[in-house]
Amino acid sequence: MDRAAVWEVVSRHRVPARTGLAIDVEEGQRLTIIDVDGGQVGDFFAFNRDDLGEYLSASHTRATNGRLFPGLGEAFVSSRRRPMLRVLADTSPGFHDLLIAACDPARYEQLGAPGWHASCAENLHAALAARGLSVGHVPQPFNVFMRTPPELDGSISWLAARSAAGDRFEMEVLQPLVVALSACPSDLIGINAGELSDLELEVSRRGGS
Repeated sequence: MDRAAVWEVVSRHRVPARTGLAIDVEEGQRLTIIDVDGGQVGDFFAFNRDDLGEYLSASHTRATNGRLFPGLGEAFVSSRRRPMLRVLADTSPGFHDLLIAACDPARYEQLGAPGWHASCAENLHAALAARGLSVGHVPQPFNVFMRTPPELDGSISWLAARSAAGDRFEMEVLQPLVVALSACPSDLIGINAGELSDLELEVSRRGGS
C-alpha cells in the first residue's frame, strides 16, 4: 500500500470504556485503532464477513511470521492461514500482546471480583449481537497497547500500558471483514494505566477511490 497516498476518513467510531463495538470494513481500507486518552488496552477481533468461522488467529499469525507479534508490513492471518490485516504503522511505544486470552466472567471470578464484572468476551458477544451476528467461541484477541512481555524464565509480566493519548495502530484491510474492539474493562491487575477510558476505530480510504 502506498504510504504517500492521500487518505480520506470514511468513519470514526467511539468505543466507550468497558464496552465493545463491531463494524464492517472493506478490502483496501485502512483501519486505525486510537487510544483516546492514553493507557487503555483494547481486545481486537476480526472475522471473515462471509464466514464467521474464519477469524483472526493469534497462533496462526505467530507461526506465519515466526514472531510473537507481527512487525511492520507483516500480516495478521486467519484460522485458515489467509492474510486478513497488514500492519502499516504504530505511533505507540510498540507494546502489544498476542498471547493472552480475552478476559471473561470466569477470569474475574478467579480474581475475586464481587458480583458481575464487564469483560472483553461478553463485549464481543454483545457487539456482534447488536449486528445480528454470533460466534460459538471467543478467539484469542490481538491485545492492542497491552504490555505483557514474556520473561526469560517463561513467566509473563502484567504491566501498565504505556500508550499516550492519541497513539494509533494502523492496518490495511486485506479482505471484507467484521471487526470488533473491546475497551478492556480490566481494573484488577493493572494492565490499564489510570482510569478506564475510551478507544476509537477510524476507517479510511485512498482519496478519489
